[in-house]
Amino acid sequence: MKKLVVLMVLVTSLAACSRTEQGAAVGGLGGAAIGAAVADDEVEGAVVGGAVGALAGALIGRATEPGRCRYRDRYGRVYIARCPAGY
Repeated sequence: MKKLVVLMVLVTSLAACSRTEQGAAVGGLGGAAIGAAVADDEVEGAVVGGAVGALAGALIGRATEPGRCRYRDRYGRVYIARCPAGY
């Protein structure tokens, strides 16, 4: 039951993120799990796998958002809109 609750919290928190952030989170979690499973030292494998996975996931997520930029308004809210011309 605890795993289901944790999974639901993670899924709901990812719903509000941009594609880049979602890719980084999913890539980081997947990379950490794979790194821990295949490395001799589980902690080191998880750290390295998570870092590589997060970087790869962010790059893949960014590639799915062509022409989209993240902005922050004066109240601190983040929104995504088209990038300015020539960006």
